[in-house]
This record gives sequence, structure tokens and C-alpha cells, in this order.
Amino acid sequence: MSHALLVMDMQNGIVERFSDECAPLIDTIASALDAAHRASVQVIFVRVAFRDGAPEVSPRNKSFSALANLQAMAEDGPTTQVHSDLAVEPGDVIVTKRRVSAFAGSDLDVVLRAKGIDSLVLSGIATSGVVLSTIRQAADLDFGITVLSDACLDADAEVHRVLMEKVFPRQANVMTVHEWVAQL
Repeated sequence: MSHALLVMDMQNGIVERFSDECAPLIDTIASALDAAHRASVQVIFVRVAFRDGAPEVSPRNKSFSALANLQAMAEDGPTTQVHSDLAVEPGDVIVTKRRVSAFAGSDLDVVLRAKGIDSLVLSGIATSGVVLSTIRQAADLDFGITVLSDACLDADAEVHRVLMEKVFPRQANVMTVHEWVAQL
């Protein structure tokens, strides 16, 4: 089984919204990245960004149309770049998505299939956003799924707990970074 570590929405503009909680999360994800690189596990950074003028955002999309400054989410803008504490290394892939799920509006599925990857290890912000949406779509696409519980964060700690303990185990293995690294 070939797997990839997905680091999702760990971009400047999103990390800034969770500034107090993000330092430990960044350290934990950095540990997962280090282990993945040492074990030759494909690393894929997933970020959300829009073209100039955000033609991808419908006024009917409550999540994205409510953003005060869509221009700040421009593909080449600083807020959409991978956070500098999570260094992108040669061989890592950066995927740009246009919706909540890592698959929606991106070429993630094409990249995974081209590399023969059939199992995903998920991390990022937010547990109730990109992580939940990506699990659902990955399960429907028949990928094996692992969620790194301590490498995900949500604005609501109770929602994070319920998803990790009650919802995600129906479709994914849920474990800590330490437990995952021990299996590599």
C-alpha cells in the first residue's frame, strides 16, 4: 500500500486565525513531515486559493461568498502560501483547491492516481472543514484513510473531539502522530 501525508489548509491566512493554538499544531505537523520525508512517504500540501476576481465563488456558496476579502485568497497572495514553519521540500506536491474538500476543484485525485497512492494520512485546519470533507470524499473514492488526531485543529474543541472519537472512526483509522510514526 502506497500512502501520502496530506497537510491541509496550513497556509498563512488560516494559521493566523488560530494563532494561539497553532504553535503546538505546527510543531506536531512538522514532526509528521520529518518522519514522512525520512520514510519516503509522499507529502502533499493542500491549500485553498482563488483566481483573480474569484470567479470560482458563487454568491450561493455561504462559506466562501461570506469572506470579507476574497482578493486576499488570491493564488499568488501571501495568505494562501504554505506557512513558513512547514517547509516544502523538493518532491513535495502543492495542490490548490477551490472548495472545502481537498479534492473539490483540485487535481489531487490525478496526482494520487499518477503516483499509485491508495492510502491517505490527513492533517490540518479545520477538523470540521477540510478534514471532514476530505475524509468523506476519500472514502467514496475507496482510499484507505488515517487521521492524525493531534495534527488537526478546530475552532470548537468539542466538535473536534466528537469527530475524532465518534464520526471519523467509521471511515478512517484515527491515531496520534507518534502512533503513526511508530508504524512507518
